Amino acid sequence: MRAATALIAEDEPLLAQALQQALAQVWPTLNIVATVGDGAAAVRAALELQPEVLFFDIRMPGMSGLQAAIELAELWPEPASQARKFPALVFVTAYDQYALEAFEAQAVDYLLKPVQTPRLEKTVAKLQSALAAPAGNGGDFDATLAQLRGLLERNALSAPAPQRDTSPLKVLQVSVGNAIHMVQLTEVVYLEAADKYVRVLTAEREYLIRTPLKELLPRLDPDQFWQIHRGTVVQATQIAKVLRDESGKMHLSLRSRAEKLAISRLYAHLFKSL
Repeated sequence: MRAATALIAEDEPLLAQALQQALAQVWPTLNIVATVGDGAAAVRAALELQPEVLFFDIRMPGMSGLQAAIELAELWPEPASQARKFPALVFVTAYDQYALEAFEAQAVDYLLKPVQTPRLEKTVAKLQSALAAPAGNGGDFDATLAQLRGLLERNALSAPAPQRDTSPLKVLQVSVGNAIHMVQLTEVVYLEAADKYVRVLTAEREYLIRTPLKELLPRLDPDQFWQIHRGTVVQATQIAKVLRDESGKMHLSLRSRAEKLAISRLYAHLFKSL
């Protein structure tokens, strides 16, 4: 069996060492090309080394394993031009029932800490089978994007919050000085996450609200407001056209504002010709 390459992203050195030792027993020909301790470093190393397998810890400082996988998918070369297909992903996590249900629903492989040999053997068998399969002309990459998108939609990193308000939004209450402006959703061109705030852009004004975008999303009509990026939601009727640049990246222009907005690969499926 040919040698394959892998990268481990784990912020606990002892756990990273334990996984590497377990892999050496179960998959002796696997070449661990790098071990890093945070999500940002994992993205950089994966882009540079292009390993065939990624073992990403879910909980890491700064950027989580899921966020790192999404960032890597955004930066990965176009399927038509890449020398290798997008790496096979395995998430490593401490026991969290909600995360495991989400992984299983999206057919994403995962390992529980501490890693058990029988489970690792099953994962390795799946990885070896996947690596032996011929590249799918971008189909494998599209499937990975769909899996990552599904994990985001299922909120795999936290338990559901039953107290959270999910009633449909009709108006945004926005504080401006001593006044509270009532901004009708029909006036909103797009919403954009910005640090601790969300920017609310209308045709003529910009407001800031403190409610996180992830809390607003369940209250927005998905037929009316389309998420085009992790931090951007656009009113569908405000989209004038979608353009693809020479590198293959997509942007959209708006009817009521001059700026152009980037479309994430994760949400490019929304813009398919009928």
